[in-house]
Amino acid sequence: MENIHPIFDRILQTDQKESLVKQRSLVIWMVGLSGSGKSTLARALENALYERGFYTMLLDGDNLRTGVNNNLGFSEEDRKENIRRAAEVSKLFSTNGTVTICSLISPTKAIRNMAKGIIGDRYCEVFINCPIEVCETRDVKGLYAKARKGEIKDFTGINSPFEAPQEADIEVRTDLNTEEACLEQLLDKIVPRIKFDLK
Repeated sequence: MENIHPIFDRILQTDQKESLVKQRSLVIWMVGLSGSGKSTLARALENALYERGFYTMLLDGDNLRTGVNNNLGFSEEDRKENIRRAAEVSKLFSTNGTVTICSLISPTKAIRNMAKGIIGDRYCEVFINCPIEVCETRDVKGLYAKARKGEIKDFTGINSPFEAPQEADIEVRTDLNTEEACLEQLLDKIVPRIKFDLK
């Protein structure tokens, strides 16, 4: 069958980009409840990888929803579309040899499977595990309190479901460990996957 997207036959391939930047691309998909520590660890991870000479891109709800996804709300369909677009953008960065860190709640298995299906074998799921009771104590924006009062509808963990990942590639417990210990756990698992080895 004739290729209807012939440009993909002519552009530089991922392994060529990886060879140039001397790293293996990976999409680190960090999931967890609001307040679990996703954004904090994502920023710490990006800084730590930068210090080790890795080229990264950090995507989270804030920078996506102010640009690519600024026309989306928080309905079930809009949340699904938010993740779909994030996954497609992550895939583009991945094919360019970039280590991409995504910090997104991604509340259901179906949504995470969709992201994984788009990204492919460079998808690395990281579950930032923290009980909702602890997340609520960290609620600096007061979102959980507003959700419990009914002021925010469809808030994940309160009146919208969160399906905890059962088969994440990496799981860290931010309620049981310090930020530094969680970061080291991430680095121990991630750095070997993105380290470029000359063949």
